[in-house]
Amino acid sequence: MNNYVNPFITSGYVSSEYFCDREEETRQLIKEVKNGNNLALISTRRMGKTGLIKHCFNYKEIQEQYRTFFVDIYATKSLRDFVFALSKVLLEGLKPFGISALEKFWNYVKSLRAGIAFDPAGNPSFNIGLGDIHEPQATLDEIFTYLNKSDKPCLVAIDEFQQIASYTEENVEAILRTYIQHSNNVHFIFAGSQHHTIGNIFLSASRPFYQSVSMMYLKSIPVGKYAEFARSHFEHTGKTIHQDTIENIYHQFDGITWYLQKMLNVLYEMTPKGAVCDRSLVTDAVENILNTFQYAYSEMIFRLPEKQKELLVAIAKEGKVKAITSGAFVKRYKLQSASSVQAALKALLEKDFITKEKNEYQVYDRFFAIWLKENY
Repeated sequence: MNNYVNPFITSGYVSSEYFCDREEETRQLIKEVKNGNNLALISTRRMGKTGLIKHCFNYKEIQEQYRTFFVDIYATKSLRDFVFALSKVLLEGLKPFGISALEKFWNYVKSLRAGIAFDPAGNPSFNIGLGDIHEPQATLDEIFTYLNKSDKPCLVAIDEFQQIASYTEENVEAILRTYIQHSNNVHFIFAGSQHHTIGNIFLSASRPFYQSVSMMYLKSIPVGKYAEFARSHFEHTGKTIHQDTIENIYHQFDGITWYLQKMLNVLYEMTPKGAVCDRSLVTDAVENILNTFQYAYSEMIFRLPEKQKELLVAIAKEGKVKAITSGAFVKRYKLQSASSVQAALKALLEKDFITKEKNEYQVYDRFFAIWLKENY
């Protein structure tokens, strides 16, 4: 095993040694891909979709048979943004394969050649900016032509795919569906975290992507598997973590992968070699994490309009809210009215401060929720 500084990774993907379980999900995803299917991968935010995709891309059989690309479109707001993000990822992904792979890309995607320069040694540098995307659909057409002519089949994973539903253009879903439908050499994994929005894209009969993909829902890793994973990494460096400590943080954060990793990362750092990590350290670990986010959280709450702030605090204190406009909820937290709650709710959802799953609302960032309860 590699001696990674802290085995509980909270950002990016390192290797299978630091990846917990997902054995069945890995088999299913690879099977779908190898059978030539496009796949929609749906889960709560921070459940580990990105890690799972990169874990599968890391498999030798995938690396040998496919060219893989991962593009995150969370920050995109238009087709132009989408094409820019995809172009950057393709160029970065082709770099390791040398100049010949890049030249093939430029030969097809001629509209981006102006953003590529060479140093005196002949090495390429990429200065592609958003301004280089003059006609998004024309560049997209070139990109799909390249992907379909690639010497190896291509796998393109698009994270936060639900963003396309809010693009400024109205026909993006139809445009992408048409290209994807006629692509024989490229397959897609569409990852999304807003169940309602991403579900509608693929499950609504009136939408272009209806019945065009296999569906896969990512749930929490079983507590037993996570406990085994955590104990193994603690024991490898002469540390011990109690089973009930792992179960405590697992249930406190609903088994959501990123929060478990973050907590275990801090608990691992807090536990000296030869010592035991028990439940008494959990509260200290949470406070440690909240202290690192203190400034960001203070800024976030300061920038919110008063009615949105009041509703956010109320949701944090309640934990999970179903009847959010009910008289009982409005009265309990001294909110102004059901209509003002409805307006604030819409804004908080749009800003991703809160999420809605199974008709329940809760603060998206679980640490932020704890901080709000402690400070308001």
